[in-house]
Amino acid sequence: MATLLIAATSWLGIAGAAQAKPAKPTSVVISGKDLSAPLTVQAQDKPELFAALVDQVGFLKTGGGNTRGLKAADLGPKYTVVVHVGNAAQQSYDLYPLAKGGPRVYRPARQPDKSRPGAAWFFGRLTMAETLLAAGVPLPEQNVGSLHGGGVGGGERVIPDDAIGTGKDVDRLLGDLRQLMLLNGAVLLAITLGLAGIALLVRRRTR
Repeated sequence: MATLLIAATSWLGIAGAAQAKPAKPTSVVISGKDLSAPLTVQAQDKPELFAALVDQVGFLKTGGGNTRGLKAADLGPKYTVVVHVGNAAQQSYDLYPLAKGGPRVYRPARQPDKSRPGAAWFFGRLTMAETLLAAGVPLPEQNVGSLHGGGVGGGERVIPDDAIGTGKDVDRLLGDLRQLMLLNGAVLLAITLGLAGIALLVRRRTR
């Protein structure tokens, strides 16, 4: 009986450990070449800013990337964001808030928590530059302002021209659409006339 109780207790302990939720992040550390010292944002001190920073990378822990990396000249400044639980680093990501065509994130193959999700590139959150600026990263405010409007987490991005094409490209697209519609109209008219001719021919033969 005692042996059964010990076994049951051990099984419950293992099951409880398996069902235990992973510890929540407690701090984020930001480093970069233009930072004299790393910036640390604690969850208990600045919960809103901390949540905004975690939101920039929280969805990148697993899964493959959805974009290729850009040329170094098009990436702009890099800032490494490391998410901590207590004193232990868990995830690390390289953020490029001013990359051409929109923010980018690189996930290194090896992570501080010993996991290996694989190296990958991602499109970043549209609020990346704003959030890093709010954390103390010395980004040029005119560049940030040209990309976003509003505060952290609530801004709406003004998409740069090179992300969707220039005005000439849009005019060319509209011109192509007009030509396509005219062509379709001509085809429809030809079909209608053809059907009318066939109907007239059939009517004459049946008289």
